[in-house]
Amino acid sequence: MNTPLARTRPNSQGPAGPPRHIVAIDPDVDKSGVAFLHLPSREMHCEAKTFPELIDDLHAIKQATDALGESLTVVVEAGWLNRSNWHVQAGDSRRKAAAIGRAAGRNHEVGRKIVEMARHMGIEVVEQRPLQKCWRGTGRKITHEELAAFTGYTARTSQDMRDAALLAWVYAGLPIRI
Repeated sequence: MNTPLARTRPNSQGPAGPPRHIVAIDPDVDKSGVAFLHLPSREMHCEAKTFPELIDDLHAIKQATDALGESLTVVVEAGWLNRSNWHVQAGDSRRKAAAIGRAAGRNHEVGRKIVEMARHMGIEVVEQRPLQKCWRGTGRKITHEELAAFTGYTARTSQDMRDAALLAWVYAGLPIRI
């Protein structure tokens, strides 16, 4: 892999080897992007979930993987690990700057609560710094076409879902070829 993402990939080997199931989450106050990746088959499914729906799903997935004796890892995009993530333009008013900060803080708190709840359920959790933006989309974010090119996932996706899918794919160490 010769992409900037290859340099940011964490060690995806857990204590019992690589996980068989990866749930990657891009937290959001309204609906978080969630990607479910079955590593052996590379089968992926993406959804947007509210916080309560997500917690219910994590509980159900934990029970199912435990019953099968398979490993599960949850990867949460942890923007709060960045030293600074301030996107205010020079001409923005104080009110707009405060709104941006408030929205970022709310999203970070949702992410922290997801991590807390998953750990409470006994799920292995990885807090992953946001991946480098090196794509062709607005704000250098990944586009639907780019994601489909290397994952084969062609269903309709929101930006949060694509970010979660990319997080799962990179965490798993799967190839990115465009």
